[in-house]
Formats: sequence, structure tokens, C-alpha cells
Amino acid sequence: MAAEPQPKALTRKPLLLNKVEGSQEVVNMAAIVPKEDGVISVSEDRTVRVWLKRDSGQYWPSIYHAMPSPCSCMSFNPETRRLSIGLDNGTISEFILSEDYNKMTLVKSYQAHQSRVIMILFVLEMEWVLSTGQDKHFTWHCSESGQRLGGYRTSAGACGLQFDVETRHVFVGDHSGQVTILKLEQESCSLVTTFKGHTGGVTALCWDPIQRVLFSGSSDHSIIMWDIGGRKGTAIELQGHNDKVQSLSYAHHTRQLISCGADGGIVVWNMDVERQETPEWHASDSCQKCDQPFFWNFKQMWDSKKIGLRQHHCRKCGKAVCGKCSSKRSSIPLMGFEFEVRVCDSCHESITEEERAPTATFHDSKHNIVHVHFDATRGWLLTSGTDKVIKLWDMTPVVS
Repeated sequence: MAAEPQPKALTRKPLLLNKVEGSQEVVNMAAIVPKEDGVISVSEDRTVRVWLKRDSGQYWPSIYHAMPSPCSCMSFNPETRRLSIGLDNGTISEFILSEDYNKMTLVKSYQAHQSRVIMILFVLEMEWVLSTGQDKHFTWHCSESGQRLGGYRTSAGACGLQFDVETRHVFVGDHSGQVTILKLEQESCSLVTTFKGHTGGVTALCWDPIQRVLFSGSSDHSIIMWDIGGRKGTAIELQGHNDKVQSLSYAHHTRQLISCGADGGIVVWNMDVERQETPEWHASDSCQKCDQPFFWNFKQMWDSKKIGLRQHHCRKCGKAVCGKCSSKRSSIPLMGFEFEVRVCDSCHESITEEERAPTATFHDSKHNIVHVHFDATRGWLLTSGTDKVIKLWDMTPVVS
């Protein structure tokens, strides 16, 4: 469902701290170096760069390393300083960074996929490297030996990948719009379940292990919050982007979801509120308010001698209604609709001003975001875009 124009940004805004420029192609992924004024980036221009802040206040590469193929993704573990890099040719290469972040040493490389690596996760507790590729395979390897431990074929190329250490469940979101949950053992996996709620492909996943909630972003511009923790499969929809959702991050300490999209929007969602599921859309051959026939209901049109009307649906109650009976618009933030959507006239009258109070803030990054990384300790957000620029933001005015 496409989003309508966003509401105006509230007064509290992220503060742009710095821009990191110099990549020749799109920066596919980047991460803030914890406890350092530094950034690690991988780019379509085949480079891995570690940018450290100099006395001038600008970021300059302390490491500039050329790879044999475009760099599609990365995973950095600050405890071990292990950097895993996925390449366009299907290879995963692992490096160890020096303590001063001025040198990187190759540890091993292995052919994880037959084509472009899409996502990588390094799980220190198991010494596993999880990955997805355009070859429609999810695989996991032993990070010590580089040996392939197992794999699973997905229904389409996967862009979303998350892992729960406690249960060893892996979540894989793919271009068909499906999320697959697998249970991993050392050298085998079993299918737990699959679920689908998006009309477009899944583009990003984010896991909250405390509340046991999975967030999925999609090319259909929406986000769905899946309650994996057992509350009868609740799925909450969030609508706040005008283009595909590209990346998600979660601030656990404040229970705020940060979503970024190809529209350049940074949306901060307050998830510490009691949200409501959107209703199922009713099926009907006539308006459930005035009983006028819809245009395919030839019998009722003939009997009543009336021209059929176009069908719409009220976003609050889900009833099938005609345009005359749903002429009003309203935001319904607790249902995830931060912008105004179609509602029937009776629902419009029932929605109070308190119920229209926003539960999200909207900010313009001024670039098409492909990936984000949030450093909760400092409240910094990193965004990398198709404009080859990395931006560092202070999010404490809105994430606090």
C-alpha cells in the first residue's frame, strides 16, 4: 500500500555532525566504530575504507583496501575487530583490524555463494558467519575453519537477515515478500514457519530480542511489526515512507524504531505505545454503509436501475464502502497511519484528537539511504546513500 505525503517534521531534529565523502560509487554499507571517532565502509567501487576523524574535524581514510570485486555488504564485530566482507562474486573475506585501526590483515576467504552476497551476520557466541545471496541461498559457515556448515534455499533472493542467539532462530526475508524462520543446529537446520504480510519484497529486517519482536521493511513502503513472542501472531503495520524502506535499526533503551528509505526519510517510531492491528478488508458486492452496488454487481445494478460504484475500504474498520460514504481522511497513528488515509464517515466522527496524536517523527536526510547503523551509546546514526556520501547524525534530540 503506497504511502501518501508525509506529515511535516516536528521541531526536534537530528543534528548533522559530519559528512564522509570520497567513495567513487555507492556505499552499500557502513558502520560506526565503537569508542572511536571512526567509520568503516564498503563500496561498489571495490574499496574497504576505515575513516578516522582528524584534528581538522574531517574524516580521512586510515585504511584504503581494494577488493577483487565490488563490496556488497559487511559485518563488523568490535570485540574481536573481525571484519567480514561480502563481495559481488559470492566470496566472503574476513579481516582482523589492528587496535589503532590503521591496518587490516586477511584471515581467510571462502566461496559462500554462487553470486552476489546480500547480507552477512557474524555470531560471536557460536563462531558462525551467516549469509544470504542472490543465488537464493542462506548459508552458515564456521568462522574459525571457514567450513560450510549448512544451507537453505529461499523462495527468492534474500535482503533481510537476523539471528536470535538464545533460541538459534534465524529470520530470512526475501524478494517475494516472505519471511522464513529457521532453527539452526551446528550442521543442520529445520523450517519453523513462514509468514507473509507485504505486497512487495522484504528489504530489511530488525530483531528485538528483549520484546521478541521482528520488524520487516518492504519495497511496498511499509513496515510490519511481527510479535514472535507468543501473543497469537499479532502483526502491526506502520506506514510512513513514500518509497521503499531500505534499512531498519532499533533503539532498545527507548523502544524506538528507526526506519530509513529511498525517499530520504528518517522516521523515528515510538514503539512504547499500545498499537492496534489494521483490520482485514471486508468482501462485499455493495457498499456496507448505503447498500449501493459496486460496478461488478450486475444483478443489483439491473434490479435497482443504478450505475455501479467503485469500491474502497475504510482503513479503521475495514468495511467495503463507496466514495461518497468514505469522503473523509484521517491519520490513525496507533494503527501505524501517521499520514491521512481513507476512513468511512462514521469512523471519522469517532476518532478523537488524542487518537490523532503522532507516534513518530519525520526527518529529511537529503539523500537516498541504502543502509543505516545506530550507535546507542552515543546516540549517533550513520546513513549511507546512493549519492556516495556517508552522513553522521546526532539523534539524541529525537531518540532519548
